[in-house]
Amino acid sequence: MNGFRHIESWIFDLDNTLYPASCRLFDQIDRRMTSYVAQYLGIGRDEAWHLQKQYFRDYGTTMNGMMVNHSMDPEAYLDYVHDIDHSPVEPSPELAAALAALPGRRLIFTNGSQSHARKVLARLGVEHLFDDIHDIKASDYVPKPARETYRSMIMRTGVDPARSAMFEDIARNLVIPRELGMTTVLVQTSGDHADACAIDLGDGSEPHVDHVTGDLAAFLAAI
Repeated sequence: MNGFRHIESWIFDLDNTLYPASCRLFDQIDRRMTSYVAQYLGIGRDEAWHLQKQYFRDYGTTMNGMMVNHSMDPEAYLDYVHDIDHSPVEPSPELAAALAALPGRRLIFTNGSQSHARKVLARLGVEHLFDDIHDIKASDYVPKPARETYRSMIMRTGVDPARSAMFEDIARNLVIPRELGMTTVLVQTSGDHADACAIDLGDGSEPHVDHVTGDLAAFLAAI
């Protein structure tokens, strides 16, 4: 695939990107977000769900909205929402083989926590293939799609945007990477996406999306 010959850093979002949304893992996180917001603010689940989605749409993550508007402790929140059963994520030898064949560095860039990322990678059988995990704590809790978050990741990891590829399941999170010179790939996963009700995930026709795939392992294997 000619568009990737210059790439030396492969940067992947985690949830609903490295694994398919159809395994419903993120649904567990979504429900725990609602529960935490409801308990923290003393409101009903329906109101908490609507607020959760509003904050995700307006602030990048529910957590960021809760921090800005309600002075919430991010660590307690992250520990709670990622206390889930990771077993729905199945091992993927195809993904492992495709990742192993990529030249250069492989990194995770997630709005979630490092501990959650490591559990997902372990379930997929690919943890040993990644050189770094840039999680939300490393971004000082400022989430994608904020420009400063991408710059924080670039500064910390030392990647060259012009020689990097970014893989994401949400098109709006590819706007800044494309502006910075990265090659962008929208990963369209099967199954209902828990955040589809809050934002437009994108269909790949956006000008900041260079490539689209519904099968990450097959796409990487073809590079």
